[in-house]
Amino acid sequence: MSIEIENVNKRFGDFVAVDNVKLSLPNGELTALLGPSGSGKTTLLRIIAGLEQPDSGRIRFHGEDTTDVHVSHRGVGFVFQHYALFKHMSVFDNVAYGLTVKPRRFRPDKAEIKRRVMRLLELVQLDWTAHRLPSQLSGGQRQRIALARALAVEPRVLLLDEPFGALDAKVRTELRRWLRRLHDEIHVTSVFVTHDQEEALEVSDRVVVMNHGNVEQEGSPEDVYDHPANPFVYKFLGNVNLFRARVRDGQARIGDIALPVAEHHPQDGEGYAYVRPHEIEIVTDPSEAGLSATVELVSIVGPTVRLELRVENGEDLVHAEVPKGRWRELGLAQGAPLRVRPLASRVFLHGETLPSAGA
Repeated sequence: MSIEIENVNKRFGDFVAVDNVKLSLPNGELTALLGPSGSGKTTLLRIIAGLEQPDSGRIRFHGEDTTDVHVSHRGVGFVFQHYALFKHMSVFDNVAYGLTVKPRRFRPDKAEIKRRVMRLLELVQLDWTAHRLPSQLSGGQRQRIALARALAVEPRVLLLDEPFGALDAKVRTELRRWLRRLHDEIHVTSVFVTHDQEEALEVSDRVVVMNHGNVEQEGSPEDVYDHPANPFVYKFLGNVNLFRARVRDGQARIGDIALPVAEHHPQDGEGYAYVRPHEIEIVTDPSEAGLSATVELVSIVGPTVRLELRVENGEDLVHAEVPKGRWRELGLAQGAPLRVRPLASRVFLHGETLPSAGA
């Protein structure tokens, strides 16, 4: 079931929640709506569901205009952040609820309901909880039950609003991998809202980055991470260092370092080079090309060492990441002098925005 979002707008008073958004979400894909708080992602999800009406624009499911169709007739399954399970009902009854309240002519018989519910509980690996109450389950288990309940009515579209936001980090990591495997089994067109960049990049087939009600960029996780359309996307998708750069004749000069720039720069100018922490090379030989720096802080996080470096005449700290083995080879400690140079960078001239990789 493909979803077409055609020039959708939504305001709440003077606040523009969704600003002329146009998207095409392919059949069977898992799409992440990613952005900071207030970016419009949850409002857009609710408009797709029919829980909010757009001020203008259309929503189409597989070519069929559903803009004015009531939420109960759209064939949408919705999973909320806080489970919304019925506390007084067993797990079985929670999952069966959407089937039991269908009009009589559409309602399966009791045997069929039982078969469907137990099949879904097996799918989410919780069939052994059928007769328990939600209060007897962990948060991660309750969220899986909420997902089974959404799937019980065989939705054409599955929508998830920050589905793992209320869970701790370890459970979130486990559940998002589980969701990816589940989606590969059922292939229902799915859209989920998140502000967690890692979650969006790991789970989804497509990422839509939103900000102030606008779509900044859409594309595959690899596209949006490796080829950001503008500085906002670069900054939002992970940590980044900014270096003042001057573009001349196809090269960006950062201090005494010259780096090639992409073909999208038609003219020379000044701007910033955006460099990920893992793309910073560290050398201890003072004769090597690079920017002079000293180590201000060393943080060891498992197999990775994160360094905060003070560059000579620099306004901000530079963040670098190196494998623990490389850190030991370099023998770096707080206060140690070194030289840094970018291995790769993306240069944006002042006021520049690039075409979206997914456009």
